[in-house]
Amino acid sequence: MSPFDLRSVDLFSGLDDAALARLDEDLATCSLPSGATLFEEGDAGDSAYVVTSGEIEILKTSADRTVRIAVSGPGIVVGEMSILTGEPRSASARALVDTELVSIPKAALDALLEDDTHVAHALFDVFIARWREQQSRLRQSEHMAQIGVLTAGLAHEMNNPAAAVTRGSTLLAAAVERRVAAEAELPHGTVIPIPTSTHAPTNPMERAEIEDDLETALDGFGIEDAWRTAPALAEAGYSADDLGLDGGTAAVVVEAIAARAEVDALVAEVAEGSRRLSELVSALKSYSYLDQAPVQDVDVPRGIDDTLLILKSKTSDLAVIRDYEADLPSIQAYGSRLNQVWTNLIDNAADAIHDAGIDEGRITLAAAARDDSVVVTIANNGPAIPPPVKDRIFEAFFTTKEPGRGTGLGLDTVYDIVVNQHRGTIDVDSNDEETTFTVTLPISPPDAEAV
Repeated sequence: MSPFDLRSVDLFSGLDDAALARLDEDLATCSLPSGATLFEEGDAGDSAYVVTSGEIEILKTSADRTVRIAVSGPGIVVGEMSILTGEPRSASARALVDTELVSIPKAALDALLEDDTHVAHALFDVFIARWREQQSRLRQSEHMAQIGVLTAGLAHEMNNPAAAVTRGSTLLAAAVERRVAAEAELPHGTVIPIPTSTHAPTNPMERAEIEDDLETALDGFGIEDAWRTAPALAEAGYSADDLGLDGGTAAVVVEAIAARAEVDALVAEVAEGSRRLSELVSALKSYSYLDQAPVQDVDVPRGIDDTLLILKSKTSDLAVIRDYEADLPSIQAYGSRLNQVWTNLIDNAADAIHDAGIDEGRITLAAAARDDSVVVTIANNGPAIPPPVKDRIFEAFFTTKEPGRGTGLGLDTVYDIVVNQHRGTIDVDSNDEETTFTVTLPISPPDAEAV
């Protein structure tokens, strides 16, 4: 028997003396030192607890991060949700300070719920309030996790072009000085040979043959380090036949050609890196629909392509097949929210393939007009989704991953954006060959509030 007065708890305040006495017989007190864990996410729910002194923090692991979703003080019941649902603990509980609690066994609470409708109603109200609180906090966490995915992808994609621009601009000043000095050494009236091509051949065997011929020709003119100069000339588009060197001026002419080729190569490297960075910034602006009205005409294939560009680091080892119908009509929609849909579905498809260790992974994206809608399919050759999972895949908080590897909110968010915000539909079909998500979006919303 516990000395704690259960009437001080809102949940039990309406119980009569007999019900309180019956429940009190099964109560037990327990102490939890600061930092100690009361229960872990994924544990079986065998008891509920009432905090009598101190504080308990409720923690949920979402997308590899721990989110505090509540702090419960004296008079608050914790751990009742798993008893009500019959499912494992959906969150962990830990003492913030030295805490005293009263434990209520599941059997005692079940008996009370069967005998007293007031308690059943009160527990239902608590359950709904907790569920809404968790949903709000975890949605925010999921959104932050998605931002993390995008940030990591962008950082990966921007790293190489940014490094190229930095390297090229750093070396360019010295290369220009070398070119100026080399051209100053040329005898008056000397004509620099022009290459027959503007760039090196893409075929490795052909390029190697050209470099060998150039090295032989340069050796014949007594050029030092011919093995080092030949690749630079080949990169600039020269062949041995293009040189037309005179024995007396060969060395200075080759030096001038090599210096000019180095400057041109560095300028091209900076230009290509800048172009790539500009392309990524443009894709990000388009992806997020910056400086645009909330609802606009949306080019669905462009949104998918922007998403693929930002997620390139996740799909670079996969075959990505696009099949977009020509002249596809734009739709009226929240462009940035639809891009969240493509992000989740493509990211999940890539994860399914990678987690299964499939060597020849494939993601197929198609878009076509059908009646008054645009239909998008995103398919992957990952493992089949088991029927019990497929039936619940769009439920909030549902996940097949062990505690700490996700909340299941990604597809719940997708469902909300497609169905509730755009009056569309989303379906999933999965077999041993392929898993396909089909998103159908109306070209024009049925009413002004649909999007």
